[in-house]
Amino acid sequence: MQKDYLDTNIEFLKGVGTQRADLLKKELNIYSFKDLLQFYPYRYVDKTKFYKVKEVISDQAFVQLRGKISNVQLQGEKRKQRCVATFTDDTGKLELIWFQGAKWISESLRTQLSNEFVVFGKPSEFNGKFNIAHPEIDIVSDENTTLARSLQAVYNSTEHLKLRAGLDSKGIAKLIRPLLSAPNFRVEETLSADIISRYQMLSKAEAVKQIHFPQNAEMLRKTEFRLKFEELFFIQLKLLKQKGLRDTTTKGYVFSTVGDYFNNFYANHLPFQLTNAQKRVIKEIRIDMGSGRQMNRLLQGDVGSGKTLVALLNMLIAMDNGFQTCLMAPTEILANQHYQTITELLYGQNIVVGILTGSKKTKHRRVLHEQLQSGEMHILIGTHALLEDEVQFKNLGLVVIDEQHRFGVAQRAKMWAKNIQPPHVLIMSATPIPRTLAMTLYGDLDVSTIDEMPPGRKAIQTVHRFDTHRDRVFGFMREQIALGRQIYVVYPLIKESETMDYKDLMDGYESIVRAFPMPKYNVSIVHGKMKADAKDYEMQRFVKGETNIMVATTVIEVGVNVPNASVMVIESAERFGLSQLHQLRGRVGRGVEQSYCILMTSFKLSAEGRLRMDTMVRTNDGFEIAEVDLKLRGPGDMAGTTQSGVLDLAIADLAKDSQILYAARNIASELLSEDINLMKPENAAIAKQYNRSIGSETNWSRIS
Repeated sequence: MQKDYLDTNIEFLKGVGTQRADLLKKELNIYSFKDLLQFYPYRYVDKTKFYKVKEVISDQAFVQLRGKISNVQLQGEKRKQRCVATFTDDTGKLELIWFQGAKWISESLRTQLSNEFVVFGKPSEFNGKFNIAHPEIDIVSDENTTLARSLQAVYNSTEHLKLRAGLDSKGIAKLIRPLLSAPNFRVEETLSADIISRYQMLSKAEAVKQIHFPQNAEMLRKTEFRLKFEELFFIQLKLLKQKGLRDTTTKGYVFSTVGDYFNNFYANHLPFQLTNAQKRVIKEIRIDMGSGRQMNRLLQGDVGSGKTLVALLNMLIAMDNGFQTCLMAPTEILANQHYQTITELLYGQNIVVGILTGSKKTKHRRVLHEQLQSGEMHILIGTHALLEDEVQFKNLGLVVIDEQHRFGVAQRAKMWAKNIQPPHVLIMSATPIPRTLAMTLYGDLDVSTIDEMPPGRKAIQTVHRFDTHRDRVFGFMREQIALGRQIYVVYPLIKESETMDYKDLMDGYESIVRAFPMPKYNVSIVHGKMKADAKDYEMQRFVKGETNIMVATTVIEVGVNVPNASVMVIESAERFGLSQLHQLRGRVGRGVEQSYCILMTSFKLSAEGRLRMDTMVRTNDGFEIAEVDLKLRGPGDMAGTTQSGVLDLAIADLAKDSQILYAARNIASELLSEDINLMKPENAAIAKQYNRSIGSETNWSRIS
């Protein structure tokens, strides 16, 4: 088969045509034969076993039976007719029922009653009798018997495809089968003979056939390993090749000096003793910045682990070597918080720190630009405003980016162009990232992890309470306020939702004010739709201790540091993801007093919601929470929209396939260490597939 055969427009496949093709393109992004072959099943139904009627029980997911159909009747009123038939084998009988298409089904069955049937469906029990509603039925024939004794693929479809084109899962399988048995069917190999031999893999062609029509469970296991490995292998190959190319070709400023700025701060102004993890990470970064190559490093750590202090110490090393630094944050609130923290840490040390956000006036910007270009300003903190063309540094040597996933590639590239030679880059993640996700999103970066909390910090006590316990929770809040503490109360919504039964922020604020009336208590309110001045005013009231309670949306998830706040109440906690709950919890526990997090929910909790609550109560470990979150939400939701394309995986699952990912990365690393440019003859298939894939951020293992 010529290469262009699989690139044939899907409308030319037998059984498709123009109308079906338009729907396949619109609904499933299937444009070609190739796309259809790579539209993998999402699960399989085991049809390898036949049951007898006497073996049927009501809690079975599915049963497959073989026997005769008789006594076909239409029952009920004309508009609500149902077709009821009797199925019989040599051990007993049960009813088959169809509520839709009853007239057509009854007529069709009556013409075929002399045949033996294979029946498949979910059994139910009613009045002591078993029935199967809307079963799949096939006349026993050589082909159908073979199909029945197999693992049957189940494909995602849409209502439009089912209703307008008749393409449910079964219909999609019917399109794929003749394509795989075409006389010239051929799929190019994409891995080397060495890799295939090492892991005893199926060939690519065999894997493509088996993924749609597996012979048995063992063959399916081998098929999935082959296709998952390939998909992850080419992702890792691309990331590692990029990293290797950057390491060998992108020069970096050499920070060889650790001088007065660093030493004075370390000896005289360090707010607390560094943990061993912080010391290890600082050493890793120092080695990078002194190596002569551009540093690209991810710094991750749990809430409160001291990432900002580590970043500041490395900024001081940059200054000791005559360079300016900047810190870019995704929101104005977070930028202001970093500015406040860093200026307090550097107070009295003759270091000029500036801040630039979208709300800063022209006069402020003019002075700031002059200080930057003259070199008078050492550290600039800001938001996306730092990317503006008029923001020019005299000598930018280190860029720190917080919450990197919120910035697009093009935006970050603007920052690299702020100097003749690209500055060193340190990316901070406030959300612990599961290892598999980090290897896929940031596989081209070096990773440093702060896995130790500062000494003296008390673990936050987390409890789950239902709405009916609100009076008890209010009583606990009053006790804490009497002790001089402050409290956050966080709501998920700003406006009342007509479709979801969750507390609205404004209703919540009013109920809090009633329960905590003035003048004894003072309550602030903050949400994302407030004007910046009003928001800052309310924030500052809380920071100064003028208000006891801050009622807020998740705008306070990052960027608020109030050591006196010791209680976090999260309303409708079931509405939040695990990582967000953990981030919100991290707003307390920053002082010396014991802190608490109270998760408020309704009694109506899904199994997933209950697991989230139980996980939060059980552990404060952000990395463990991130792993659970990955399994619950999937990688795309965790990564943010700017990087979702990287995680548009056709078959691999980062939550389940970690061992395959590690193997794929190790093989890719080993391969590149021996053949960085993929020039060896034995790697020709890999090179061809790599060159084909580098233009796409999705579908890494495209069929050749």
